Amino acid sequence: MTRILRLDASARKTGSVSRALNDRVIDRFADAGPVSVTTRDLSENMPLIDEAWIGANFTPEADRTDDQRAALALSDSLIAEVKAADILVIGVPIYNFGVPTVLKAWVDQIARAGVTFRYSPDGPVGLLTDKRAILAVASGGTQAGSEIDFASSYMRHVLRFVGIQKIDIVRADRQMVDAEASRTKADADLAALPVAA
Repeated sequence: MTRILRLDASARKTGSVSRALNDRVIDRFADAGPVSVTTRDLSENMPLIDEAWIGANFTPEADRTDDQRAALALSDSLIAEVKAADILVIGVPIYNFGVPTVLKAWVDQIARAGVTFRYSPDGPVGLLTDKRAILAVASGGTQAGSEIDFASSYMRHVLRFVGIQKIDIVRADRQMVDAEASRTKADADLAALPVAA
């Protein structure tokens, strides 16, 4: 059984290309064998970190108050979802050359020193190993992988930072420039996507 964590970040529920790409990626895995899917819609109440969160995060776990544990409860839950997954399927709509605010908020909640990465004399070490991520990237005008695509490069960096080294990208980019070419690229990326364990 392949355990998939699906993350949707588009503000649009209807007509979202990144959500449709996520559907198609998961269908590819479901066609290859049994899957279980946990879905987290980040557009629904994904809070930004605040001063209370930061104070709780930097307090040793044994010394945290009940309020501090409550401040980190969502973060703990989000990290548990990642740890339980074999594959993360992440919808990445490119908004103004970067990731949506809610996706950045999710990153801030799961990137925690001593929990998902640690510092060593040689630099940071990611702790979320033996996982794979697939980024379903959608854009209106930005070419995925270009110098103005800060969304997919950011997500690749963040995922590697926390230990996820195997990252694939499925693109439906530049849809407002050439919709047919965008669909062709997405179809080719999906067809080439490895699904074997």
